[in-house]
Amino acid sequence: HLLCLPLVLALVTQFGAQPGSIRLVNGGGRCEGRVEIYYNGTWGTVCDDLWNMSSARVVCRQLHCGEPKDAKKDAFFGSGEESIWMDNVECDGSENALNDCNFRGWGLHDCSHNEDAGVVCSDSLNIRLVDGNSSCKGRLEVNHNGTWGTVCNDQWDKKDAKVVCKQLQCGPPKFSYECQPFGEGSGPIWLDEVHCTGKEYSLSECRFSAPGVHDCEHREDVSVMCREPFKIQLVNGSNRCAGRLEVFYDGEWGSVCDDDWDTLDSQVVCNQLRCGDPQLNRERGPRFGQASGRIWLDDVQCNGYESSLEECKHRTWSYHDCTHKEDVSVYCTGVCLYITC
Repeated sequence: HLLCLPLVLALVTQFGAQPGSIRLVNGGGRCEGRVEIYYNGTWGTVCDDLWNMSSARVVCRQLHCGEPKDAKKDAFFGSGEESIWMDNVECDGSENALNDCNFRGWGLHDCSHNEDAGVVCSDSLNIRLVDGNSSCKGRLEVNHNGTWGTVCNDQWDKKDAKVVCKQLQCGPPKFSYECQPFGEGSGPIWLDEVHCTGKEYSLSECRFSAPGVHDCEHREDVSVMCREPFKIQLVNGSNRCAGRLEVFYDGEWGSVCDDDWDTLDSQVVCNQLRCGDPQLNRERGPRFGQASGRIWLDDVQCNGYESSLEECKHRTWSYHDCTHKEDVSVYCTGVCLYITC
């Protein structure tokens, strides 16, 4: 009998978005959906004026999603809600990134979200984690030719789990199991002998046996547990832009210790929450009460330009020499100072 023992994954890689990063949302997987691009600390859409297959080819290339199958217009995958960052995009198809193409300029447009552009790429190997209590943990399944099936654990390791968590836009992997804590699958076993380097964006970029070719049984189905996506909030203030700082990590909210905390750290918090700039000289002002749970972070050191507090340097999670009397509070202006916000 197999012992169901988790492989503890000591991974510290952060998956924060960088300026010019793109994603496809509201589609059937990471390789189809509404085009969104990251700029000035926020995700925004692309207007479909002049949108064509050459631009779609650049999107698919940047996302490592194969070739374009369709360039969608008229908010085919639904309308966005934030900024419209790009308009009149003109690519020749050879560019490596969408922001290498010609366009009007960041935030300059004459569009509404009813004109949000979309793309469908050829990479159709969608994945999911099922029978867990969230979308970030469960038995791994892949969709091939319209049918969901499982993955065999032959040669499976932490690098493979890292790619799964990245593709699902979850946090880093916490455990990868060599047996079935989330039950056995019942459909086809699609993948076997998976080998990833850990740098891939999608499981389809890894090496594996031809789909459906394996020497496995469902008792060898792979399960993965990723950490929940990192989030922050300000609580006990009069609005969402002021309060005691809490961070969501490993499925639990906790506070942040104020050792070495400064305005650059507060700037990252305010940017991440789209709350303008920190109000100077108030970081150590009146408190918003003490937390009662974990203290997740201590000795935080940001440069001020990070897109997420998670990207800043800090002690190992939950390691600290603090009490809740040192919980960080942050006051933001509550006004996004970018013209295009």
